[in-house]
Amino acid sequence: MRNLKNKIHKQKFSEAEKKKSFSGKLLRWHKKNGRTFPWKETNDVYKIWLSEIILQQTRVEQGLPYYLKFIELFPTVQHLSAASEEKVMKAWQGLGYYSRARNLHSASKYIANELNGVFPNNYEGWLKVKGVGAYTAAAISSFAFNLPHAVVDGNVYRALSRYFGIKTPIDSSGGKKIFSSLANELLDKKNAAAFNQAIMDFGATLCKPVSPDCDRCPFNTDCISLKKNLIDFLPVKEKKTKITERFFHFFIVKTAKGFLFEKRNGNDIWKGLNQFPVIEREKFLSDSELKKTPEYKNIFTENKISLTRSKEFHQLLTHQIIRARFYQTEISTYSGNKFLVVSKSQLMNRAVPKLIDQYLKTVYFGGTKKTNTIK
Repeated sequence: MRNLKNKIHKQKFSEAEKKKSFSGKLLRWHKKNGRTFPWKETNDVYKIWLSEIILQQTRVEQGLPYYLKFIELFPTVQHLSAASEEKVMKAWQGLGYYSRARNLHSASKYIANELNGVFPNNYEGWLKVKGVGAYTAAAISSFAFNLPHAVVDGNVYRALSRYFGIKTPIDSSGGKKIFSSLANELLDKKNAAAFNQAIMDFGATLCKPVSPDCDRCPFNTDCISLKKNLIDFLPVKEKKTKITERFFHFFIVKTAKGFLFEKRNGNDIWKGLNQFPVIEREKFLSDSELKKTPEYKNIFTENKISLTRSKEFHQLLTHQIIRARFYQTEISTYSGNKFLVVSKSQLMNRAVPKLIDQYLKTVYFGGTKKTNTIK
């Protein structure tokens, strides 16, 4: 690292020279080191669009199996538009940010029906598609049609802020304008697709958030943050995210005809997914406290119910920690109308939150039922 820093001090570039050399150097690096993924090897607009929606807020390694699954289940936009929402949500299960799946399904209907299956071929047209913002419109426009629109995602913010030593917060309105303008200025207009792929690959593989590989970086001789020891401090964010904890008590109620089930509605997490009857509070309730809640009395009309309580399960979302306990029981009949009664096969075919899926596969149907019994 000392030899690298000595090399940096000997190399001096003006701001104009840095910008002029950036694109060529980046494209040469990418030609030898670029990642290979199926959506990078095609001009099929449907597949490119699908990959971009799946990869929003998702690591490539996690998104790739879902991409392959969707291509198999829904090979064309017509197949996707004709599918039921339940089938689409089930295919998306475990990927998170479920509004993406709902928007994807809605957009497929718009493209298949209102646009007669013809995809937009420009940036402005893609902005009219549900679930597509400025970044995704730029990505699809450049990757599918090589149009000169720079993508600006987390990888790009990080690479540019470090290389040019930009301390303006990336989550500020001013910062977004600065980085968008800079990315478009650097963009190789004739090779927009290659440039955008290159800068994203560079940020993902070399200029990583933690422990970037500066020794192998093609820009290490004139990187401002490396020269000034700012690697660990850039990019800058001005907003700190508050993490909240939520406590869910799920009730696995089995009747002679199946399990009590419902769909989550409202503007909250897991919208459109299915769940068991649930009681949410700001902390876990004791057994006696649970039985006094109005929700409990809506589920059970009988007084003497034997419940078996599971260990705690948890799921970390972007801004929330979900903590859950599952309470198992059997009743003879259910006469209410708040919940559906579904069979085991129906239960396993419906889209559920990852937390519930994990419980069902590892505990309830997985053979591990050692839990605490509540009388």
